[in-house]
Amino acid sequence: MKVNQLKVGAILSYVVMGLSNVVGLLYTPYMLRMMGQSEYGLYSLVASVVAYLTILDLGFGNTIIRYTAKFRSEGKTEEQYSMFGMFILLYGAIGFIVLVLGMVLYFNIESIYGGTLTADELDKVHTLVLLMVFNLVFTFPVSIFGSIVTAYEKFIFQKVIQVVRIILNTGIMIALLEMGYRAIGMVVLITIFNVTTQLVNLWYCKYKIKIKIYFKKFEWKFFKELAGYSFYIFLGAIINRLYWSSGQLVLGANVGTAAVAIFAVGIQLEQMYMGFSTAISGVFLPKVTAMVSQSKSDKEISDLFIRTGRIQFIVMSFILAGFILFGKQFIHLWAGANYADTYLITLLFFIPLTIPLIQNLGIIILEARNRIKFRALVYICIAAFSVALQLILVDTYGGIGCAIAICAGLVLGHLVVMNIYYYKKQEIDIPKFWKEIGKMSISPLVIGLLTYVILQSIELDTVVSLASGIILFAIIYIPVFWFTSMNQYERDLLYKPVMGVVSRFKSLR
Repeated sequence: MKVNQLKVGAILSYVVMGLSNVVGLLYTPYMLRMMGQSEYGLYSLVASVVAYLTILDLGFGNTIIRYTAKFRSEGKTEEQYSMFGMFILLYGAIGFIVLVLGMVLYFNIESIYGGTLTADELDKVHTLVLLMVFNLVFTFPVSIFGSIVTAYEKFIFQKVIQVVRIILNTGIMIALLEMGYRAIGMVVLITIFNVTTQLVNLWYCKYKIKIKIYFKKFEWKFFKELAGYSFYIFLGAIINRLYWSSGQLVLGANVGTAAVAIFAVGIQLEQMYMGFSTAISGVFLPKVTAMVSQSKSDKEISDLFIRTGRIQFIVMSFILAGFILFGKQFIHLWAGANYADTYLITLLFFIPLTIPLIQNLGIIILEARNRIKFRALVYICIAAFSVALQLILVDTYGGIGCAIAICAGLVLGHLVVMNIYYYKKQEIDIPKFWKEIGKMSISPLVIGLLTYVILQSIELDTVVSLASGIILFAIIYIPVFWFTSMNQYERDLLYKPVMGVVSRFKSLR
C-alpha cells in the first residue's frame, strides 16, 4: 500500500516537534544550570552573530524545492539534474565567501565586543566562531540534498532522521556537560551532527531517489530566473535574522552576556511556539506549487489557506492561553529566578506572532506563485524599523525594550500590511478567514478569563501544583473547544486516526 507522504509527513512533523519540545523543556533547565547564565549568554551571542552568515544561502534552498517540484510536475528530468549541478557549484562559491567573511569576523571580535566581554569570554568567542564558520563552509555545498529530499516529498525519511538526531544529540550533550564541557563542546557536537545529516541526505538522494548531477554549461539565462525568484526569499531571510538575532547582538554590545541569556531563553520559547505552526505548513510547498502550476482556482487556494489556518489556530490558541495563564510560574520553576524578565519578553513575542503563524501558508502561496517581492520589501522596512527602535529602547529597558520593538514590527508588518495584501492582491478571502478565527476564539477567551480570576487566589509555586493547574485547565479547555470551536472536518482529523488505531488494536486481541 502506498504511503501518503504528505499526511504522514505532517504527522511526523508534529512528532518531531513534540519530541523536540519535550526534550527542550526537560533538557534546557539542566543545560542552563550546568552552563551558567554567562556561558549560555556567550553561546547565544556567538550563535546569533554567525547566524547572519547563513543568509548567504540567498534563498536558494526554497528555490531548489520550488523548481524541482515544478520540473517533476512537467516531466523535465534532465532540467532537474542540470539545475542540481549548477547549485552545487553555486553553494561551493558561497561556502568560500562564508569562509572569507568568517575570518573577517574572527579578527574583529575585540573591536565589536571588547567593551562588554572579559578576556576569557573573548577567547571562547574566537574558538566558537571558528567552529561555527567551519560548520557552514562544509555544509553549504551539500545542503542542496536536503532540499531535494523535501522537493521529492520524502517527508518520512526526513522526519525519522530528525527524530534520531534529537535523541542522539541530547544524550551525548548531557554526557559532555557532565564531563565539564560547556559552549565549545555544544558547538563541536552540533557541527558533527550537521555534517553527518547532510552526508546521509546525499546518500539517500543518490541511492534511493536515484537522482543524477549534471555539470553542463552554466545556464546564465536560467540562473537569472532562479536568482530573481531567490532574491526576495533572501531578503526574507535577512528580515528573519534582523527580527530574531538582532536582540542578542544589541544586548551583547550594550548590556552584557546575562541580558543576552535572558533574552535568548525567550527566543528559544518563541522558536518552539513557531514550530507548532510551521510543522503543518512546511510540507505544503510542493503541493501548493503543483496547484499553481495546474492553474487551480483562487478559491481553491483561498479555501486551503482558511482550512489550514483554522487547524493551526486549534493548536496555537491552546498554547497561547496556557502560557498567558501559567507562563510566569513556569519560567520561574523551569529556568530559575534570574530569568523572571523572560516571561514578559516571551509574551511580547507570542501574542503578535500568533497572527502570522496561523497565516503562514500565505508565505508558501506567495513562493509558489513567485509573488514574494512585495512581502520582502515591506518586511525589510519593518525589520529596519524594529532594529532602530531596539537601539533606542535598549539602554532604558534592556531586553524588554528589544522585545517591545520586535512586537511593534510584527503588528505593523503582519497584522496590518500583509492582511491587506493577501486580500487585495492574492484573492485570499481574509474577511472570511478572520470571521472563522473570531468564532473559534470565543471559548478560549471565556475559559481564559475565568481561569485567570481563579488563579489570583491560588499559589502555583511547585512543579506539582503548576502541573496540576495546567492539567485541570486542559481537561476543561479541550472538550469545550472541541464542541464549540471545531467543525466536523477538524474533529475527524483527530478522531478517525485514533479510532483506526483502536480498531487495529481490538482486531489483534
